[in-house]
Amino acid sequence: MKILAAPNAFKGSLSAAQAAEAMRSGIHRALADADVRMIPVADGGDGLLQTLEIPLAAERIEQRVRGPLGDDTRATFLYSASRRLAIIEMATASGLALLPADHLDAMHASSEGVGQLISAALDLGAGQIVLGIGGSATTDGATGLATALGMRFLDEHNKPLRGEGASLQHIRRIDRNNLDERLASVHLEVACDVENPLLGSEGAARVYAPQKGASHNDIEQLEKGLANLADVIERQFGVDVRDMPGGGAAGGMGAGLKALFNAELKPGAELVLELLQVEAAIVNADLVLTGEGRLDYQTRFGKAPGAVAALAARHKVPCIAIAGMLDETAYTLNDVGFAAVFSLCPGPVPLADAVEHAARYLALTTEQVVRCMQPASHGNASDSDDC
Repeated sequence: MKILAAPNAFKGSLSAAQAAEAMRSGIHRALADADVRMIPVADGGDGLLQTLEIPLAAERIEQRVRGPLGDDTRATFLYSASRRLAIIEMATASGLALLPADHLDAMHASSEGVGQLISAALDLGAGQIVLGIGGSATTDGATGLATALGMRFLDEHNKPLRGEGASLQHIRRIDRNNLDERLASVHLEVACDVENPLLGSEGAARVYAPQKGASHNDIEQLEKGLANLADVIERQFGVDVRDMPGGGAAGGMGAGLKALFNAELKPGAELVLELLQVEAAIVNADLVLTGEGRLDYQTRFGKAPGAVAALAARHKVPCIAIAGMLDETAYTLNDVGFAAVFSLCPGPVPLADAVEHAARYLALTTEQVVRCMQPASHGNASDSDDC
């Protein structure tokens, strides 16, 4: 029996790679001769580099950049010389996790460091750049990133502004004359894990700025600033980014990258699965196992396990998900492509216990799932009393 283990991370307890290993252990307890292939997956947020580093045989590059509030920080990205491919995770340079909880500042946090990582990738000869934009501390509409690459955002006096949320309302013109020329020959793909628009009640400022330290007044100023940026972009470049799906991701990073760099926005999970060639592995499998810390209604909207299940359904391969937590809506996910969903917990257990013993519980549940699948592929169901 050929089984593909393709889990996402179980946040707070297991990395995607650790989850895949726990699944492999459980599979072999149930079926010692199973042909198991492990492909840990991600959806473009935290953990993107860790997920792709080994499968892509990429080198981890360290670069000193400006952090979200201007302090020097060391960030990393991946580079595959044979593919001329760079993988950049925004969170390593401009991430929320880089700031203490009492120093969050949505108005002044900048994505400049991400632009510096892109510049470093260009120095290495990158022809394709994949940028994961999850976990950002910024609401600057990609202006910080663009500034680091030579673009200028000018106020009414023709003076350049810093790329940050507080500057957005004052932008009157965008000057691209000094933009790094190497960008013209680079394919920039953005792994986007949300579909929120730039503006409005579901937009970047109102939905995500509060978790980045924005007060009520800050939110209103950021909303006005992003609307002004959209106006300037449309006036100069003829592109309307206001309602673009994913435009509000990472504080307007999606909209800014699309309008200013002609970047291609893709669902993060879809892009990662493409890079990892997961579809080819599914075609050759008899069973697919996936999972993550929580399965709920959001799983169907761009989350990695949902993307895995959809591919499996396309090729008529059964896909079963195991999660640390299932809410009631998880049981409506069969139409996405899941044959079934299971909790890894053996019963009502404290959260701390589930986190501490996640690998053991995941292996045990995986074992039982595979035992239940054996009769369909290995002899008559009456030969086994495991189900």
